Amino acid sequence: MEGHSHCLSSTITTLLLLLSAISVPNPVFGTATCDFPAIFNFGDSNSDTGGLSAAFGQAGPPHGESYFHRPAGRYCDGRLVVDFIAESFGLPYLSAYLDAVGSNFTHGANFATAGSTVRPQNTTLHQSGYSPFSLNVQFYQFSDFHRRSQFFRNQGGVFKGLLPEGEDFSRALYTFDIGQNDLTAGYFLNMSTDQVRAYVPDVLDQFSVVVKSIYAQGGRSFWIHNTGPVGCLPYVMDRLPITAGQVDKAGCASPFNEVAQYFNKKLKEAVGRLRLDLPLAALTYVDVYSLKYSLISQAHHYGFVHPLQACCGHGGKYNYNPHIGCGGKITVHGKEVLVGKPCQDPSVAINWDGVHFTQAANKWVFDRIVDGSFSDPPIPLKMACHRHPPSTLK
Repeated sequence: MEGHSHCLSSTITTLLLLLSAISVPNPVFGTATCDFPAIFNFGDSNSDTGGLSAAFGQAGPPHGESYFHRPAGRYCDGRLVVDFIAESFGLPYLSAYLDAVGSNFTHGANFATAGSTVRPQNTTLHQSGYSPFSLNVQFYQFSDFHRRSQFFRNQGGVFKGLLPEGEDFSRALYTFDIGQNDLTAGYFLNMSTDQVRAYVPDVLDQFSVVVKSIYAQGGRSFWIHNTGPVGCLPYVMDRLPITAGQVDKAGCASPFNEVAQYFNKKLKEAVGRLRLDLPLAALTYVDVYSLKYSLISQAHHYGFVHPLQACCGHGGKYNYNPHIGCGGKITVHGKEVLVGKPCQDPSVAINWDGVHFTQAANKWVFDRIVDGSFSDPPIPLKMACHRHPPSTLK
């Protein structure tokens, strides 16, 4: 009887220990999901929801066809990663800060514009294709929005329903996806790979200044994407000279991807320094490069086709023509003819227009970053307000 009692006691103790272990919050994931009331986004065309369109003319059809069924300010057939991020928190899609028509900024604002760089470019949009709204300008816009939105919100009326509450700025998620254009800008100016690598530290110094400036205004949760494999994009491979020996097994241009990897290595180091400098900030570095390269190099495995070709374009090896883009028309016998047509099924295409990903590819990437598998520290998106020691993620 005594032995039976001892066994029962031991079993109960084991069960209690198990229950205790289950109830203890996982220290990696914090104690609660984050309640982000707003998102403020900074970036380039990978996350532009209408900024460049508002400033310089709408990205016309067939952009937006797969989801919005009309042009929606995005250089994509549908939604971007930032749209899926907003969806995951039950927030509306972000209105572009530059778009005055139909915008609602209650749950944040998007300062990204297509063609944006971290470092200001010494060219106009029409000279180079790069946006005048570089990251420092996006910060000036954010700072102005932060201050003036509260002035007008306090006046009540219609403004109260269109602008965020003051405390939302410190509770918001700040997302970044920028840097790709800083790399291509050098190459398109005929710089060598060594010359492009040489200015990366300056690019990241300027990036860090903006993060620190947002922190100084109360920002605490930062979700930072690294840059993708630019050497796999049709507009890069079509415009820049590549030798056969520089093409990897996926068909991508190795030199350009190696520079992107160098940029990402230095970006990760910069984020590490920011963690030391900004003790109250939760900074998450997200490795979208690895995911995008995996998708492109193993496209068929994931149900996609023609990974290096634009879905919407015209002619050439990559279905890309810099002079006749997606939605482009030519005049034949006095009549306009659409030649920049979309492919039959964008849902199995990776590249939309030679530069940007399709909605399907964006969703594929989002589905794999949302749980923290490609983040440093390895925390899911819904826990991005919790500050944790960084992991050894490479």
